[in-house]
Amino acid sequence: MFKRVFLIVMDSLGVGEALDAEKFGDKGANTLGSLVMYDGYHLPVLTKLGLLELAGKEKGTHGYHGILMPQNKAKDTLNGHYEMMGIVLDKPYQTYPDGFPILMISEIQRVTGREVIGNCVASGTEIIKDLGEMHMKTGAIIVYTSADSVLQVAAHESIIPVEELYQICEKISKIAFREEYKIGRVIARPFTGKVGEFVRTPRRHDITKEPPRNYLDLLYEKGLDVIALGKIGDIFAGKSITTSLKTVNNIDGLMKLIDFTRKDFNGLCFLNLNDFDTLYGHRRDRDGYLKALEELDRYLPIFINKLKEDDLVIFTADHGNDPTFVGTDHTRENVPLLIYSKKFKYYGELPIGNTFANIGATIIDNFGIENTLNMGESF
Repeated sequence: MFKRVFLIVMDSLGVGEALDAEKFGDKGANTLGSLVMYDGYHLPVLTKLGLLELAGKEKGTHGYHGILMPQNKAKDTLNGHYEMMGIVLDKPYQTYPDGFPILMISEIQRVTGREVIGNCVASGTEIIKDLGEMHMKTGAIIVYTSADSVLQVAAHESIIPVEELYQICEKISKIAFREEYKIGRVIARPFTGKVGEFVRTPRRHDITKEPPRNYLDLLYEKGLDVIALGKIGDIFAGKSITTSLKTVNNIDGLMKLIDFTRKDFNGLCFLNLNDFDTLYGHRRDRDGYLKALEELDRYLPIFINKLKEDDLVIFTADHGNDPTFVGTDHTRENVPLLIYSKKFKYYGELPIGNTFANIGATIIDNFGIENTLNMGESF
C-alpha cells in the first residue's frame, strides 16, 4: 500500500486516435506523435518513464507505462476527469455550435442586468480582441462557447471586478445547468490591458454542477486526504475535497505539488496542468506545446527526488488536442498512463485499458476500499 498517491493530468496530451475518433472528425489525430515527429525534442525524464515509447520512440527504463481508451461520450475536460474518477454519463452535455438559444440569452440579460455580446463559438483570445473595446464602452458581457459544453463569460477587470464577474457566472450557471440547456461548465474569463493589447488573467474560475458519486467520494468517506490543485476543485465542484488550491500556470502547479511532498498526508493529491491545452493545443502552437512539455520535464526531477518510498505517481491526460490538426478543438484520443514509484524494481508495459476509470479503481484499491461503483479495473 502506498500512503500518498500523486495523480498528474497533463491536460490534452493524447497519444493517438481513439477507436471512435472518426465519429468526432478526429481520424489521424495524435497529440504526442505530432510533438515528437521530428528530432530535436529534449524530454529525458518523461522518456525514462516510458512516454516516448507510446509514440514509437525511445524505450523507457523506469516504472510502468500504458494506454487508456475513453468510454465517455465527449472529448472535453469535464468528461475526461469524470471518467478517471468512475463517472461515465449516459448522455453527454449539450454543445452549441451555432451559439446559445435567444431565449437563454434573454434570461441571462435579465438575471445579470447586463447586455450580452458575442454569443458564438470563438477562441477566447480572439473574441476579446474583437469585442473587448465594445465591452469596455457598453459594459456588456462577452459570452461565447467552444466545441465543448461550456459557456464562457469574458469581462475586463476595470469594467467588471473579478468578484462581480464570479457572481454573474453563478447566476448564469443556474440557467445553464437546467436540463433544457444541459451545459457542463460556466467559466469566468477576466482580462486586462488596453485596446489592441488585451490579455487574459489567471483569475479564471470554472463553475460546475455537483458531480455524481465517484471515487473521490469513496476516498473522502474513509477519512483520506483529497487534495485538488489547479482546476480540479472546480471540475468536481469542491465535493469530497479536503484541500483545494488554484494554480497560475503549469510550473506553479508543479511547485505546489512539490510543496505537498513535504507534507505528511494520507490519500490523493490530484493536479491538472492546463497550459498545454489552453495556451498551445487550442491555438495550434506545436512549438509552444513542445517547449511547455520540455519545461515540465526540466522541473520533474525536483518533484521526483522528494518522493518517498511509499509514494505512487500516476501521469495521464483527459483527452487530446493535436496542435497540428485542423480547427482549434480537442481531439478524440487515447491517453497515456505512466506509473512510477521508488519501490518499483522492474519496468514494463501494461495492457491497454478500456477506460480512464482504471485510474480511480487503482487508487481506491491501493487504500483497501471496496469498488462499489464497479467502474474500471485496478492495475
